[in-house]
Amino acid sequence: MSRKYKIAVLAGDGIGPEVMAEALQVLDCIEQKFSVHFERQLANVGGMAIDRDGTALPERTIEICRSADAVLFGSVGGPQWETLPVEQRPERAALLPLRRIFDLFCNLRPAIVFPALTGASSLKQEAVAGGFNLLVVRELTGGIYFAAPKGIEGEGSARKGYDTLLYTDAEVERIAQVAFNAARRREGRLVSVDKANVLSTSVLWREVVERVAAEYPEVKLSHMYVDNAAMQLVKSPKQFDVILCDNMFGDILSDEAAMLTGSLGMLPSASLADGSFGLYEPAGGSAPDIAGKGIANPIAQILSAAMMLRHSFALEAAAVAIENAVEQALNEGFRTVDICLGLEGERQVSTSDMGAAIRGHL
Repeated sequence: MSRKYKIAVLAGDGIGPEVMAEALQVLDCIEQKFSVHFERQLANVGGMAIDRDGTALPERTIEICRSADAVLFGSVGGPQWETLPVEQRPERAALLPLRRIFDLFCNLRPAIVFPALTGASSLKQEAVAGGFNLLVVRELTGGIYFAAPKGIEGEGSARKGYDTLLYTDAEVERIAQVAFNAARRREGRLVSVDKANVLSTSVLWREVVERVAAEYPEVKLSHMYVDNAAMQLVKSPKQFDVILCDNMFGDILSDEAAMLTGSLGMLPSASLADGSFGLYEPAGGSAPDIAGKGIANPIAQILSAAMMLRHSFALEAAAVAIENAVEQALNEGFRTVDICLGLEGERQVSTSDMGAAIRGHL
């Protein structure tokens, strides 16, 4: 009897439907190869949901997500919705409520340069030779983005804006445990990023991380101020294995790490709740300028599906099979336009052709 899992599929806007179609076909292959069954339910989200349902996150979509074991998310947003008030735009009115409703407190952002794609990196070849694979673990529901009070008040030159940076012991502890567990499964190295020389919250952050570290003697812990971490990422990214950050620092450093790989089209992400529930999405956006042209890179969406298999369904062998298939397709020279450098042996292909090449190795 095959194992069954329920997936809420939220393709969204722009290139979302195109790359989602390739990821779902990869899951078709996984069903056959690993004797599992994925029950998929499509739901509206983002700009297309605004057009069809009047809101970026309809109640029907929320209920479909509640009944699922995981959410496979595409992308949201586009110029046709930019005239809406900020709080109603797809990026603000879809993803942030989903994080809050499902308490998706942990964001995992791998930054991977495959050996075949070192030329696409913005760094010198000697800095990325042989490729690299690091993981940013970002706290997602606390810190300066969510704490109160915040606002703008006053008049004229006396007007002021303010935000509150706040973390509790428990919030730091649970994200630290995720990071240590990830490091234990990888190379056993964890860098915790803070600004403990200036911020009281960072002093608390460092104290709690040190306490959690005692539970993981096999993981080597080090600390790094965020400004130094930003410099070290562009100087020598291969020194990192797992990077643990608060919400704001993680937002910045994960984007920096992503751009070192050469293309956002390569980068998956996972947002996790306590337990096995998670939302999985490409790190890039909806790319409306190339939507419908058949040239979008589906790899980030496909690797996001692999992360879903690993973190929500505990299907490690299936996740590894997808990751290996992606690497084999790249080794054979298949390239979408964003990662094609015009080198000998490269074959520039469409979105669907890249998906087919990956499925061919499954």
